[in-house]
Amino acid sequence: MLLVLLLVATACGSGSNKEGKASEGSASGSKAPAASGDKIKLKLMHLWPDGSNSAQNKVIKQIIEEYLTANPNVTIDTEVLDTEQYKNKLKVLSASNALPDVGFTWAAGFMEPYVKGSMFTPLDDLLQGDLKDKFVSGTTDGYAFDGKTYGLPVELNIVPVYYNKEIFAQNNLQPPQTLDDLKKIIQTLNDKGITPITLGAKDAWTASFWYMYLADRIGGPDLLDQSVAGSTFTDPSLIEAAKQAQELVDMKAFVKGFNGLSNDEAKSEFMNGKAAMYAMGTWEVPNYTTNPDIPQEFKDKIGYFKFPTVAGGKGDLADWVGGVGVGLFVSDKSQYKEEAKKFVSFFVQKWGEHSVTDAGIIPATKVDTATVKLPQMFIDLLNELNSAKKVTLYVDVQMKPVASEEHHNLVQALFGKAVTPEEFAQKQEAALKTGK
Repeated sequence: MLLVLLLVATACGSGSNKEGKASEGSASGSKAPAASGDKIKLKLMHLWPDGSNSAQNKVIKQIIEEYLTANPNVTIDTEVLDTEQYKNKLKVLSASNALPDVGFTWAAGFMEPYVKGSMFTPLDDLLQGDLKDKFVSGTTDGYAFDGKTYGLPVELNIVPVYYNKEIFAQNNLQPPQTLDDLKKIIQTLNDKGITPITLGAKDAWTASFWYMYLADRIGGPDLLDQSVAGSTFTDPSLIEAAKQAQELVDMKAFVKGFNGLSNDEAKSEFMNGKAAMYAMGTWEVPNYTTNPDIPQEFKDKIGYFKFPTVAGGKGDLADWVGGVGVGLFVSDKSQYKEEAKKFVSFFVQKWGEHSVTDAGIIPATKVDTATVKLPQMFIDLLNELNSAKKVTLYVDVQMKPVASEEHHNLVQALFGKAVTPEEFAQKQEAALKTGK
């Protein structure tokens, strides 16, 4: 009977899972690299559901299919969640050392607790191997801690100000070069009963774009980086940026009720031709170029301009707010760590090939615009990245989680005129000094 039981147990342990579900999960301890014929089950978790992010979802499915074809001994169990659900589940899984073998993380402050908790494994060997010189300069910096890189970015975005060329032409307006130009445009549009700028500040990060650009244009490209790193926020330029933000509010620059609107609600004002301008990341570019669900007549009306400079300010038109989006990590507790790294390397390279042409996504890897067929707006923005003097990483991403959440609260209060510019700066500094 003992012999029979041993034989049954052995047979059960060697069986494969037809649905690709990882029966072993990501238990503690990494196995030695598997031989080429060994059955390997990897768990992948990502944040692009088919409905709301169908382009990204499609690219990921394509990459997985290509990988499985090239590696028939591998199965990949994929779990897909929307952004907030994803963040919450990542916290829950990390608490029980059950992170997926491969997943996505945001850079800097978001991932720091995971790195300090030894939950992500270093990926520098990939950067010195198949991925050497593949990334746009500086894009992996936000994933590096103490000289080691724990994540590899797949997206790179900057924040232009999109504008409706038809509305501008009908009112004899040109894209602004300076903040004074922008204020004159705002006044002209208000006089005509046209909403100048749409903004969904209920999602506070959208209002933060405006504050970050004002701080950059007034105080220069290094001010925000240095302020977050030094846990100080009382530089006169930061306070002046807050004053300018409130001046725009006083001018009725933004859509009525903007502090109570979500980004999606505000975006619809622009998509319906009711607002003249909309500052948002380049992830919106497919809606103005390649998205088959958007009428070409509307796409033809949309252009973009760089955030204007401020008289006497230290910023430059070639400075951008933006940076990397999410990046891939490998769990340090993965049973198949080397195989997970192999998949990550494959994913990054294939994402670079498919993302722009198939989904209209700007990757963090280099794109040769001379060799790809793309709409002109994509070409222009990719070239902007090539000539950018500085891309300032979103300040809320730079901050640690508690300070980042407080930044969102304070930006909403600033734009809602519930705090003074001085109070805004003082409270932000206090949040930074907590070190959380």
